[in-house]
Amino acid sequence: MVGQYVVYILSSQTRVIYVGVTNDLERRLWEHRTGTYDSFTRRYRVNRLVHVETTHDVRAAIAREKQIKSWRREKKRALVEQDNPGWEDLTLRWQTR
Repeated sequence: MVGQYVVYILSSQTRVIYVGVTNDLERRLWEHRTGTYDSFTRRYRVNRLVHVETTHDVRAAIAREKQIKSWRREKKRALVEQDNPGWEDLTLRWQTR
């Protein structure tokens, strides 16, 4: 997914939510999952990819990340459940390809 900007939502097993943006989703997921940084996602074990949006426009990606972060929890949950009602880890789909 390099060359694109990705707005993503991660979740813990208990559905704690994290919203981020990156230009290298695989690297960023690895950082979240290995606890590379002492961060929110490490502390709360937020490492399941549950929502992804892509764009070629970095400004649009950053604006979308900020927009989603400003939403109430209920609206974020509805966004995830729109395409992923079971809150499945979307990276599991990559492994079957």
